[in-house]
Amino acid sequence: MVFLIAWAKWSPMDPLFHDPFSTVLLDRNGDLLAANVAPDGQWRMPPGDTVPQRFITCLLEFEDRNFNSHLGIHIPSLIRAFKQNREAGRVVSGGSTITMQLARMSGGQRSRSMWNKVKEMLLALRLELRYPKQMILSEYLAHAPFGGNVVGLEAASWRWFGMRPQDLGWAQCATLAVLPNAPSQMHPGKGRQALRAKRDRLLDRLLASGDLDSTSWSLAKEELLPDEPHSLPQKAQHLLGTLQFQGHAGQRIRSTVDDRLQEQVVRITDRFAPILRANEVHNAAVLVLDVPTGEVLAYIGNLSAADADHAGAVDIVQARRSSGSLLKPFLYADMLQNGERMPDQLVADLPTHYEGFAPRNFDEHFDGAVPASQALSRSLNVPAVRALHEHGIERTLRLLRAMGLHHVDRSADNYGLSLIVGGAESTLWELTGAYASLARTLLPGDPRTAVHAPVATMDNMAPLNESAPPLSPASVYHTIRALQTLNRPESEAGWQHFENSKGIAWKTGTSFGHRDAWAIGITDHYAVGVWTGNADGEGRPGLTGTLAAAPILFSVFDILPQGHAFDPPYDAMVRMPVCARSGFRAGPDCEPVDSLWTIAEAARTAPCPYHQRILVNASEDLRVLPHCCGTGDNGHFVNWFSLPPAMEYFYAKSHVGYKPLPPATIGSDDTPMDMIYPENGAQLFIPFQLDGTHSSVVLQAAHRHANAQINWDIDGQYLGTTNSEHTLTVDLSKGPHRLTLTDQRGRALHSRFNVERVEK
Repeated sequence: MVFLIAWAKWSPMDPLFHDPFSTVLLDRNGDLLAANVAPDGQWRMPPGDTVPQRFITCLLEFEDRNFNSHLGIHIPSLIRAFKQNREAGRVVSGGSTITMQLARMSGGQRSRSMWNKVKEMLLALRLELRYPKQMILSEYLAHAPFGGNVVGLEAASWRWFGMRPQDLGWAQCATLAVLPNAPSQMHPGKGRQALRAKRDRLLDRLLASGDLDSTSWSLAKEELLPDEPHSLPQKAQHLLGTLQFQGHAGQRIRSTVDDRLQEQVVRITDRFAPILRANEVHNAAVLVLDVPTGEVLAYIGNLSAADADHAGAVDIVQARRSSGSLLKPFLYADMLQNGERMPDQLVADLPTHYEGFAPRNFDEHFDGAVPASQALSRSLNVPAVRALHEHGIERTLRLLRAMGLHHVDRSADNYGLSLIVGGAESTLWELTGAYASLARTLLPGDPRTAVHAPVATMDNMAPLNESAPPLSPASVYHTIRALQTLNRPESEAGWQHFENSKGIAWKTGTSFGHRDAWAIGITDHYAVGVWTGNADGEGRPGLTGTLAAAPILFSVFDILPQGHAFDPPYDAMVRMPVCARSGFRAGPDCEPVDSLWTIAEAARTAPCPYHQRILVNASEDLRVLPHCCGTGDNGHFVNWFSLPPAMEYFYAKSHVGYKPLPPATIGSDDTPMDMIYPENGAQLFIPFQLDGTHSSVVLQAAHRHANAQINWDIDGQYLGTTNSEHTLTVDLSKGPHRLTLTDQRGRALHSRFNVERVEK
């Protein structure tokens, strides 16, 4: 006996089961979000932490009343079973304890024989000596058959009754307690009368034992058996699939998702699905993050209405897509913190060409000059490309990767200047996480946790970075402030009049060809990312961030608690005189001047270049020279706001109050002309047209004075004269060229450029 006990307790023992489990996804409170069938086709969930006491009472009453007192073998039960089988002439009772049944299940459901019974008894003894009773019961409930392809109590509870085990009533617990006894003959799909009779006998025994009162007993016996299996919840099946792919297959995963919010966001996307589908847009994804922790609160990987023909199984949250304009805020913030920009300084918005790349604004218009913050909030492409050219592609790539955009993984030469207008690919997961990191930079706490990827499971923690966040709080604050002024979609008309709208900073993005529509918004508490489009990359007219994605974004924010305004990081800011007209650091000739809190690095920026002190006549329509007239009645000094001619040409069209620099009475040292296209040093690439000929080139210039004449000369050959609108169409040969512009007063402007003719 001593030898037997020693063998049972200390000899090596193989794992009881090698059966694969279903992958189970729970919400942050432990409620079931989704589950997948196990690889062997069985619904078999990993053992849970707790088992409802009501079911345990039913199970022990039916299967093993002495479970808590025996060592795996109950001799009286075996003797009684032997007598019953001998009288019946066949096996009608096994006399097995729950531990012996577990031993039999671990051996692959061996046939009933005396020798197999002995082996079950020995293995049961080993189990009792090695494991606590609770673990034995838990393993039994995880592997017991419950009819069909349903294994384990939790799977059975969901499949037969559509609820978690903790919510089962007495009738339901009794039904499931009797199923493992004969699952192949008596599951709810067949043998219903026998199953109900067996259940009712168990209820009678529970009444007799005092575990069940008469009222509960009476109500339980009236309950009907389920007609057919229930489908398991599939509220976050795309997140489940992604986590399964990432190494969580066969596990019980406690996610950070909020079940209630998940359902609400699903309803929102379902409401917008017909609107998108009317434009032949079949896919969408939404990600909601808790900003302070980065935890995923809602995860919609695709529209529930998307079928197999439209890639409904694809998790769009993790799919690489063109980022559109979503990277512009990071460039803006980086230039602020490096002292290359003031938040609201005027930046050029002009026709721009870089070696064959000619960015265009979405509306195909140019403002000439526009505040940098407004260029960001309006998502103007031309100022963004010019900013990237100034700041450097490689520097920008380092920042983007530091912010967690690891899918932006190609070289600077590969991306080129298109990086900032959709040339890079990223995912909704990374982009929403990066925007959440922006917001988190302004929250109190350890700065080393400010920038990190979203967190989807409860066992993950925000990692500590070795260094401070790549963007300073002051630069982020001004970036978020700019994004808070972005105009809402038409459905949100008058948004600025609603208090709960003021805390949302948001940005849209639209990829080339209208293939991707993005909208990402942040408050101090939430980050919401939305993507809409077609998984196969088919573009659709009207598929823009503002029209297709932003309405979903604001519908999601409508169900979230109101955010609060970000506190300005005054310890990283300085009060500085700023030119009210240009947004630059105020120079000596600027007026009016505002005193504003701005980023400390702004002290390194250049002073306003657009104000100058000039001497004008009494009517201020002519500049005069000091040696021609005095400063009395015939002249006085004024501070004049004047843009370069090319910027002025476009700026004046939309700023009726703008007054061009008055012409000089005699000569002047200033050049009143600018070349718009081509810029000096430009490299022009002239393509073939459909008819096989090369395209002509439209030359464009700007003159400060509306009635000016410009004479055009290229390589010493006269081309013509223009008035007012200074454009000229010419055919250019391959090679270098020198363009000379001369106005009626003899003032000249020279531009050199090179032409490459693209061959067939």
